[in-house]
Parts: sequence; C-alpha cells; structure tokens
Amino acid sequence: KKEHEEKLRWIESFERISPLVRDLINTCAGDLNPMDIAKYALQVGKKSGFKVTIFDLKKLRKLGCHALAGVGQGAANEPCMVLLEYRYKSKAKEPNIAFVGKGITFDSGGLNLKPTGHIETMKQDMTGAATVIGTLQALAEEKVPGYFLGVLACAENAISDLAQHPGDVVIAADGKTIEVNNTDAEGRMVLADALSYTEKNYKPKRMIDIATLTGAVMVALGYNITGAMGSDEKFLDTVLDSAKRVHERMWPLPLDEDFVKLCKGDFSDFKNSTDGVRAGAIMGAAFLKNFVEKTPWVHLDVGGTAWADKPTPSTKYGATAAGLRTLIELGKHYAD
Repeated sequence: KKEHEEKLRWIESFERISPLVRDLINTCAGDLNPMDIAKYALQVGKKSGFKVTIFDLKKLRKLGCHALAGVGQGAANEPCMVLLEYRYKSKAKEPNIAFVGKGITFDSGGLNLKPTGHIETMKQDMTGAATVIGTLQALAEEKVPGYFLGVLACAENAISDLAQHPGDVVIAADGKTIEVNNTDAEGRMVLADALSYTEKNYKPKRMIDIATLTGAVMVALGYNITGAMGSDEKFLDTVLDSAKRVHERMWPLPLDEDFVKLCKGDFSDFKNSTDGVRAGAIMGAAFLKNFVEKTPWVHLDVGGTAWADKPTPSTKYGATAAGLRTLIELGKHYAD
C-alpha cells in the first residue's frame, strides 16, 4: 500500500510539472531570453523551496567562464549561469548528484548559420535547462531527502558584429583553451564551463548533463531514443535502469578514448568540432569528457527526442520533456 501511494504521488507530481516544462520549452525565443530562464528558476525555487543563484555576464567573466560567455557575446541578451540548490534532511557537504542543463534560448548557429529546415524550432535548444528546473522542482515538492544541485548554462547564440568567429580561441573555466572551429557547436561550449565549474566548486558525487547537443544522435537512434554516454560504467548503468523504470527509451553509445583524443586542438588544447570522424553524437560527448576530471559523469543527448514534429500517444506537437522522468527517478535513487 505504501509503495502504491508513493507511486501515485510520483505520477501526480510528474503530471503537474511536465506540462510546465513543456510550456517553458515551447515559449517563443522572442519571449524567453537567458535571464528570463533565470527569473523563472527564481520563481520556482521560491515556491518549491530551493536556493537559486544567478551569475551574470560580469560574474562569468570574473570566474573565467569564457566558453559560455563567448557563445552569448553576439546577442543583445547576455548569457548567465544559474545554480539551483535543494537540501532536505541532509548535512552533506557535497551534492548527491548535480544535474547540468544546456540552456540555449535560440540557436541561430552563429556565423556558421543554420539552414532553413533546421533553424525554425531552435527555441527548443534550452530543453536541458528546462528539464533540470523541473527535476529540482519535483524533488523539492516530493521532499526527497538529500542535497541536489542543478546548473543551467544559458545563452542565446546570435549573429552580430560582436559574435564569435570560427577560429577564435577561448579559455574555459578550468583554464583549458578551446578553438571554436564551428560556432554551431555551441552547446558543448556552454556545458564545458558548467561541468568544470560545478566539479571544481561543488565536488558532487556524480554529474549528469542533458542537452539537445547534436543532430547526429538522430542518425544513430532516430526520434524516440535518447543517446547516453559517460565516464563511469556503473553510473551509466544506473541511469539506464532508471530510464527503464519510468519507461523512457535510452541507449548507450561508446565513448572510447580514441574519440576523446580526437578533440585535441591545433592551436589550442581542444577544438569544439572535428572533421572526418562522422560519429557526431559521440564526438560531442568526447569533447565534454575533457572537462570532467574525476567525477562519475553521464551525458544525455536528447537532440532527437526533445521535440515531436507530430502528435504521439504520449505528447502533443512540440516539446516532449524527454529525460524529465529519468532525472527525477535518478534523484530519488540517490536520495539520502
């Protein structure tokens, strides 16, 4: 009976939060800039009971987060990083788990402009950030015991005379240099700063990021299966098991060391895009792996699953909230 009641509470919580996450993702880019996401997180945090801290552009530059700042430098709306901290019945100094979300409120592709047929739905490139907000909201409302961290890396990838150029070199939060070979590979740039900053300053026991990172994941897995990769096999298995329990389809892709080595730069430590490899979804994760030193880490690429071009039995046209059920279940698995 107790298990049944807990399951009902979980379903009620998800059914309440999932539409809010989908509505946020479906919001037009003209009505939702990076700081709007931060303000939304503040409202949710105040209502649900978790702490929200916002790093504006000035703070990002001071912290050395030039990869994130660089992606947003061409936009009138400045980038930001948002930290969500939820603690309940826990005295832990380190978060049980850190959820990191890509929050690109619109992705024009930058100077490597996206073509017609691909650019129209790029308001959904902040799916990861919206999903992380929903995850913390659910954990807080269900009073899941533990210390949980959410990190949102938010920017608008726009075109202007201030926009990043292909060939520019930036310094990430951990001091590593990145050559920007392709301005449309911007999601991995903002996540590089978010992951390295989180690991260094919060030392979470484990990290998982969720992002509409590549179109290549659709080539590998289609529109109904999320790609999962990581540095720790045990943690990756736990993520996949959590997905199965809540009936979300995920599949592991290999993240072998030879892919990671291919990210080394010609004029920098790393380059954000590597020609001639073809394994685009894997190379996105391989780049991110260079910015996670020791923490068990998993990357979820929802590039194919975050958006539905046609109504399905489980969602209407538009945002699907892919990954939300899994992240909530994962948080509960690692509760105190």
